[in-house]
Amino acid sequence: MPARSRPRSAAVAASAAAILLAAVLTGCSDDSSPEGHGSSSSAESTGSAEDSHGPEASVGGISHIHGLGVNPGDGRLYVATHHGVIAVNDDGSSERVGDTADYMGFTVAGKDTFLGSGHPAEGSGDHANRGLIRSTDAGKTWTSLSLAGKADFHALEEVDGTVYGYDSTAGLLRVSEDGKKWDERAELAALDIAVSPEDPGTVLATTQSGVARSTDGGRTFGGGSEPVLTHLSWAEGDALYGIAPAGVVHRSTDGGKSWKKAGTVPGGQPQALTAVDADRVLAATGSGVYESRDGGKSFTRRLAVSEA
Repeated sequence: MPARSRPRSAAVAASAAAILLAAVLTGCSDDSSPEGHGSSSSAESTGSAEDSHGPEASVGGISHIHGLGVNPGDGRLYVATHHGVIAVNDDGSSERVGDTADYMGFTVAGKDTFLGSGHPAEGSGDHANRGLIRSTDAGKTWTSLSLAGKADFHALEEVDGTVYGYDSTAGLLRVSEDGKKWDERAELAALDIAVSPEDPGTVLATTQSGVARSTDGGRTFGGGSEPVLTHLSWAEGDALYGIAPAGVVHRSTDGGKSWKKAGTVPGGQPQALTAVDADRVLAATGSGVYESRDGGKSFTRRLAVSEA
């Protein structure tokens, strides 16, 4: 940092991203290999977090989680994994709602409407990198929108109809108003992004040196600042959440200028984070998906993960 658009090659950008992940986020792998998922950290959880030892998953083969969201269409929790999208009911039961593809980027964009990216199910014949895909039936089926065979989005955000995606293949931020035509913005080595719901020109990214900020829609970023976080989620103007490599949840009420520790998610190495609203936070670690209803102070397990 500071990061700017062009002219670095995709290979250099990918190398920078690899260095970032190795140095700061050990255990969070690219996951593009059909069998090669990273394992979770063995660090013990600390702070005011509750591992409820909730019900085991009804669906087998949940090996790694890449995205979380609540569908306003049915109120259920949806979990994007290495082997498909899982819907979780309030009673703890779960079901795979579609195929067994590897969903790397994932976000709930509206009622029954999901955006995703990643890699196809084995034997499907689809492009290795699926670009941007969309489901309008809560994950049952997906349609290719753009960049098939060219982009693999590891982070996706949708704000007021505009899609922001971090493309891991090129190491750059892409922005689209319709999901089809894209503007290439800053190149940077990052794991996750968050966009202000009140000012879409403000984009944050998790980097090796901390949280980097852009105030021009992701065209340029300043240097990263503490704390070092793996994932970000911005639910409301005063409800920006981040999670550190050991699972400590941080909250900012001033757009990331300052942070306060809220609590700790059990299970060690974080895999995904989504703030549904100011108080409701979802987080995935190596041992499962956890939910907080008190702003990240305490967590209850919604879905257990049995690692291979």
